[in-house]
Amino acid sequence: MDTHETKDQSKLSAPREHAESALGHMEVIEGRPTDEDLQTLRRVPGKIEWIVFTIVFLDLCERLTYYGTSIVMTNFIQRPLPSNSATGAGGKNGQSGALGYGQETSYALSTFKQFFFYTTPLLGAYLADARWGRFRVICMSVGLSIVAHVVFVVAALPSVIHNREASLATFILATVLLGFGTGGVKPNLSPLVAEQLSHTELTIKILPNNEKVISDPALTLNRAYMYYYFFTNVGGLIGTISMPYAEKYVGFWLAWLVPTAFYFLCPAILLWGYKRYRVTKPEPSAFGKAIRLWVYAQKDCWSFNPIKTWRSLNDGTMWYRAMPSNVAPSHRPSWMTFDDAWVEVVHRGFSACKVFAWYPLYFLCYNQINNNLTSQAALLQTHGFPNEILTSIDPLAIIILIPIFDRVLYPLLRSFKINPTPIKKITAAFFFASAAMIWAAVLQYYIYKKSPCGYSATTCESPSPISFGAQSGAFVLIAISEILGTITVLEYSFSKAPVEMRSLVQALALFANAVASAIGEALTPLTHDPLLIWNFAVPAILSAVGGLCFWFRFRKLDADEDKLNMLSAGTLNRENDEKLGAGQ
Repeated sequence: MDTHETKDQSKLSAPREHAESALGHMEVIEGRPTDEDLQTLRRVPGKIEWIVFTIVFLDLCERLTYYGTSIVMTNFIQRPLPSNSATGAGGKNGQSGALGYGQETSYALSTFKQFFFYTTPLLGAYLADARWGRFRVICMSVGLSIVAHVVFVVAALPSVIHNREASLATFILATVLLGFGTGGVKPNLSPLVAEQLSHTELTIKILPNNEKVISDPALTLNRAYMYYYFFTNVGGLIGTISMPYAEKYVGFWLAWLVPTAFYFLCPAILLWGYKRYRVTKPEPSAFGKAIRLWVYAQKDCWSFNPIKTWRSLNDGTMWYRAMPSNVAPSHRPSWMTFDDAWVEVVHRGFSACKVFAWYPLYFLCYNQINNNLTSQAALLQTHGFPNEILTSIDPLAIIILIPIFDRVLYPLLRSFKINPTPIKKITAAFFFASAAMIWAAVLQYYIYKKSPCGYSATTCESPSPISFGAQSGAFVLIAISEILGTITVLEYSFSKAPVEMRSLVQALALFANAVASAIGEALTPLTHDPLLIWNFAVPAILSAVGGLCFWFRFRKLDADEDKLNMLSAGTLNRENDEKLGAGQ
């Protein structure tokens, strides 16, 4: 953005300047680092502007709804209405329920919800980047989400819940409306957060203790997204505690009224931020030019020999040949109005999309917390707690661990000259997710072993004697994997995307979860007895193998991290584009 560029250029124009640190001491800023500095100096994040946290609250509300609804819907769809309840509340020692369609239907609808909620961001991102702009799309989507919440409440009213077909139809309508609302909010909030950061260039700083360090915008972005995800999980924690308790002791209508009340606060925040947020104007031609450039760059790469094709696509020269400076003016297409720097940024963005292509194997494990782990908890001794309540360990662990990772673990690694780059963190996320599923698979084995009904545990009237606290380890491992993988994909998609396509690249990253949901649908036959052990073991195997392949595929990209982050944003040369369009 222009405001960002102006601030950074003025900061670097003088050889030495003073700036206030977060502690109020004076720091000295000394321009850009040399190659030697990049290899030897410790790196530190810059300052995060307070306005970021007003945007974060919007995501808190959105995730409160997503996580809370995801776990409550399992009981709503799967379990039957208790005989002594008109609202679905199970009471202290009973099991809450409403429609009674069983675990397989519950899992299928939950997986559809995940697929739909992570596909609609493609539409929301396109409208933001190419048509209406990020802020306008967010405002419209929040309004649609409020309507969806009201419909959820209607679906769970006592007068509706007794008619299974009507209640289910109303519930599905609310889910579809909320899916479109989420599609406009989710891919646009995180880029809007990052656009409020003014620190966008690697610079040398002298700290008050005279230590010379590199102020790294990648670390600033990482810290911003760490706290973005921190508050996201505050919302998730509120949803996963308040909504199950409301469902268990009052009814499902109150459970969905909780996020509705939070969402009604969002329009006031958006109205306040209307003229305060930095926003990027939509660029209608960017996406089309990026696709044309990608096709043009491949024109001499394809062959009937697949090995030759692979080498041509991956020898490092494909994008170089497509730079305008390497195309004779007489052969240059009319749409090629950008400069070489923009080609490099588009190349970087497509490389990031290759990274996202591996994420479905990770999300296949992560998605288990929204359905199958909740169903597994119902087979254990819950001691009067809602079976969904243990899901709150995931956001609680994230809230506790994020400051530890940000303030202790990552600085400690950097002090030993070990830079926890995005590719390294994503690789570790695969293995932690796999470990979580191994934990769940082993637990399922012991549920079958100790259940009074053996391998028919899901239909047994008596739960296994194992306490549901035995699930805790799986949720903590998933939480660690989220800090390493989910937060990292937010910063990676923003830092590697062209300025004009940040929402779209973010949506492509989110779409990996939709692909994981589609794979999850194929695993639906494993969601009933006696196959539930494999229901967790298969994602564990896929994630572990995926992590190994991911590292070997992208370790070179990891080595080029600084080089990629320092690329110029480039320009589309819109003025020339308009002239060309007028002349045709």
